[in-house]
Formats: sequence, C-alpha cells, structure tokens
Amino acid sequence: MAAVTNADVEAVDFDPDDDDLMDEDAAEPTPAPAPRLRSTIAGGDDGSRKTKGRGFRDDHNSAAAPRDSRLAGAGRADFDSLASDGGPGPVRSIEGWIVLVTGVHEEAQEDDLHNIFREFGQVKNLHLNLDRRTGFVKGYALIEYETFEEAQAAIKASDGTELLTQIINVDWAFSNGPSKRRNTQKRSPRAHRSRSPPRRRY
Repeated sequence: MAAVTNADVEAVDFDPDDDDLMDEDAAEPTPAPAPRLRSTIAGGDDGSRKTKGRGFRDDHNSAAAPRDSRLAGAGRADFDSLASDGGPGPVRSIEGWIVLVTGVHEEAQEDDLHNIFREFGQVKNLHLNLDRRTGFVKGYALIEYETFEEAQAAIKASDGTELLTQIINVDWAFSNGPSKRRNTQKRSPRAHRSRSPPRRRY
C-alpha cells in the first residue's frame, strides 16, 4: 500500500458564513409549477368529470351501467327463475328435491335409510351427519330425489314410520312459507307451564 502524503490530500476550509444551505434568511427559489397531469378520475382539461367505479355511465347496456337499470325490463329475461305460485309449499333446490328426515336413531347407518327411501325412486344424494364429539348420528338426514313425484311419495309413505325402534318424521327440507301445523288445536300459552310460586311481599 502506498503511503498517503500531505500533497495528495486537499485541505478544505469550512466557513459557516459561506454556507447558504444553513442560512435561513436566504431567499428560496420558487419551484417551477408542475405540469398538470391528466387524471382518469378528475378528467382532463375538457372540463368533463370522469368517475371510477360502477354505475356512472349513461349507457344502460354497458357493463358499467347501474345495476338496477341493467336488470330492469328486458334484462330480466336472461335469468332463470324457479316457478312459484307465491303460496306455501315445497321449493326445489338447485340440485333436486330434498327431503328432511328427523327423529333418526343415533345408531342408524346410511344403508338403513337408503334401503327405506330407494323404494320411491333413485336417491341422488343422502347426507347423514354425525356428531363429532360422540360419533353418533345427530338425529336427522337429508335425502335428495330428482323428481317432485318421487320426493312426495317418499314423504307420504315414510312419515310416521319406524326406523330402528324410533319413529321418523319426513317432510320437505325447503318450503315457500310456513309449514302447516299438524296439531291445529288452539292452545293457551300457559297450558304446559308450571305455576310460578307466589311473590313474596316484604
């Protein structure tokens, strides 16, 4: 390594009065105004205001048209709808007609339910949910049929029957409105409640 001599080093003498960066009284040059950028939100120099997002264009057929205007009128013909008379009754799910079986014995197997319900038509799907903690059946099953007639026949024939010493109830899983009450007898609200003890008076 070569030794650095005094001739190679240039001495810099610093005078704080000469430093205009540290001087607060020095006049700051005003920066040149930045050129105005054209914005997609605020628009250009033409004065029209552009907005981002949905629903701001006047063209009702465009993809950015307001949702209500695109779906109103003739646009609704593009969507499928399930036929409904508006009254209470069964409703078809996306896959098929689903029947709910309640009162299923905790030790029932899928085969037990499949043997009973395949008499009425082809069972597309059968769900028998288990309790994670105990491993036993939760007490209900969902059975899916392709046609309304198969599901209705299963409900009429199987409702109130016995499965593994327990009576099962079969009804539609999805309905349009309140289900019919089987017991139409009018009950008082306190019929099955015990009387409260009399209040103490102090």
